[in-house]
Amino acid sequence: MTGSLGDRLNQARELQFIGRDGEIKLVRDFLTAPDPPYALLYFFGPGGVGKTSLLRQITSFAQQLTMQIVQLDGRNLDPSPAAFLGSIQQQLALSSSDGLIEELGKQRTLLTIDTAEHLFPLEGWLQESFLPQLPTRVYVIIAGRNPPALRWQAAPGWRDLMHVRSLENLSAGESRDFLAQRKVPASEHKAILQFTHGHPLALSLVADVVAQQPDTHFRPEEVPDVVKTLLEQFLQEAPSTNHRAALEAASQIRLVNEPLLQAMLQVADAHPYFEWLRGLSFMDAERWGIFPHDLAREALSTDLRWRNPAWMAELHDRARNYFMAQFRQGNPREQRRVLEEYIFLHRENPVIRPFFEWQSSGAVFTDQYRPDDQPAVLAMIEQHEGAAAAAIAAYWLERQPAGTIVLRSADSETHGVLIQVSLEKTTAEEREIDPGAQAVWRFLQKQTSLRRGETATFFRFWLAKDSYQDVSPVQSRIFLNMVQHYLTTPGLAYTFIPCADAPFWQEVFAFADLHRLPEADFEVDGHTFGVYGHDWRRVPPLNWLALMAERELGDAVESTTDLASQSGLEPVVLDEAAFTAAVRDALRHYASQPALLENPLLNSRLVISRSPAVESPAERAAILLQLLRQTIDQLQHSPREAKCYRALYHTYLQPAPTQEKAAELLDLPFSTYRRHLRQGIEQVVQRLWALELG
Repeated sequence: MTGSLGDRLNQARELQFIGRDGEIKLVRDFLTAPDPPYALLYFFGPGGVGKTSLLRQITSFAQQLTMQIVQLDGRNLDPSPAAFLGSIQQQLALSSSDGLIEELGKQRTLLTIDTAEHLFPLEGWLQESFLPQLPTRVYVIIAGRNPPALRWQAAPGWRDLMHVRSLENLSAGESRDFLAQRKVPASEHKAILQFTHGHPLALSLVADVVAQQPDTHFRPEEVPDVVKTLLEQFLQEAPSTNHRAALEAASQIRLVNEPLLQAMLQVADAHPYFEWLRGLSFMDAERWGIFPHDLAREALSTDLRWRNPAWMAELHDRARNYFMAQFRQGNPREQRRVLEEYIFLHRENPVIRPFFEWQSSGAVFTDQYRPDDQPAVLAMIEQHEGAAAAAIAAYWLERQPAGTIVLRSADSETHGVLIQVSLEKTTAEEREIDPGAQAVWRFLQKQTSLRRGETATFFRFWLAKDSYQDVSPVQSRIFLNMVQHYLTTPGLAYTFIPCADAPFWQEVFAFADLHRLPEADFEVDGHTFGVYGHDWRRVPPLNWLALMAERELGDAVESTTDLASQSGLEPVVLDEAAFTAAVRDALRHYASQPALLENPLLNSRLVISRSPAVESPAERAAILLQLLRQTIDQLQHSPREAKCYRALYHTYLQPAPTQEKAAELLDLPFSTYRRHLRQGIEQVVQRLWALELG
């Protein structure tokens, strides 16, 4: 057999393609007519109804006509003009986007856009800018879950230039032809058709099951859920336990690629299992990986949850570890994408699920605040919170513009804003302007003052243009940015979130370990705000992630979740002077555990955060000793600091009888030895202080 794997895959898909005669005739007429009556075909229908399969068939026909093919998929693109044009540029092998329109028109070209619902922020730009520029030799076919927006029908000219068609389930005859093509016995057709009603995805799943269990009879009356039952039967016949595990893994994450699958299966080579997944009838692909159709995902996940919850939790743990490794290595934009994947792990939790728009948070994207955004930002704030709030927002935009991000669509329209105020950078005079800043600052001062190198963030304004602080794609994106801030801000001590409807967010914020702080509530222009906060010195980011992991698959949310509750200890917040003194004391008593048991560092965030469950002072002393040893050992790898390492080593780790003897061992004048020792202690203090601040 010759040809590439892709060619063989396309041939197999064409052989299995059944029905859609009306749609195929429509497309043939469109692509072959000397003067087509319309410029755009638009197919829409629910997930699994066969839109992508139809586009593949259309592309095959266009290739027979020797047309140039350009294929776009909304799942693979940011909803921005630049990303849209960049994908076309890449497919045409152009060095730049200059002349792209002319290049498209050099020959008859078919441009297909699949999963158009992911690009709905681009509809205005497509309608008003991109499509009108296309030469008549470019034929455009769009497919998506939703019908075109009203703006297409209302726009002059477009109503007559586009043909819209809904894709329905296959007819009874087409369904029988499909099952016969898949070698399903005719005796089974009636029961299958009655059960699937011609839904292409369900038919395909049934065919997979029957092909692997040819001696069984399909009995729809015995099962209440078509997809769940089909998948349960199919899973029993996976080629191996690893194949089955691969499918279960794919059901838990939004997208799977080979590196992620390898991490979740913990195998040396995930390629065979990934290829098997990709060949399944209910799997689809986008830019970052493959994924099961929605109904298939739900069925797989439901089956796994009741059948093997421990394995489900293990899959989540492996995926989580992989995502956090990717997060640490990524740039800010990549970090936000990874966080979307990470948070998707929580989609089945009944507490968090209602508060996150899982499917549509990609409708807007995070962008930097620009001075010309100010009118739109202030108008949004004034609309929802009043003129006084808008004046406060203008004040912070002038003083801390770097702390503001905007949420915008591909056409650059501003749909939301997050204004972050770094409280440690504010003055008393600045805080007097803002009752909110005053309230949270007073609360913070009552708790404990910020230490050198620490920061506290007040998410002063967060809202969507249309839905304010209600659940929405914009709100979901704002929360992603907040989480990114938690995980990437050095020295973060406290964060505060003001809510216009504080009770509404109580359950989900408790899940996320955000505590209600009535003492920090405030009022502006008749609008009252309830404040939630998190002390990152008590529950540092790594411990917070571990807490979220524990709650990921469960329902219960405990009210007390800080380091004190996790370890049975009350963490102490040492100022820099006390911390320095404690480190010096720990070095002096490195070889004396009884004295070390009294060191205040044993109750510091530095020690407790590394093992919250450890309550024994002796075990925490061992953790402190390990931190000291690791920090000192780091110095020996730098030629400049190796002299400090040697002085520390012979003074504390393997101490000489006296410091004079240590100087003799190092063949140094005593004054030089003392200088090296002093510099070494300073280095250890600085490095441990950085760890204490996070």
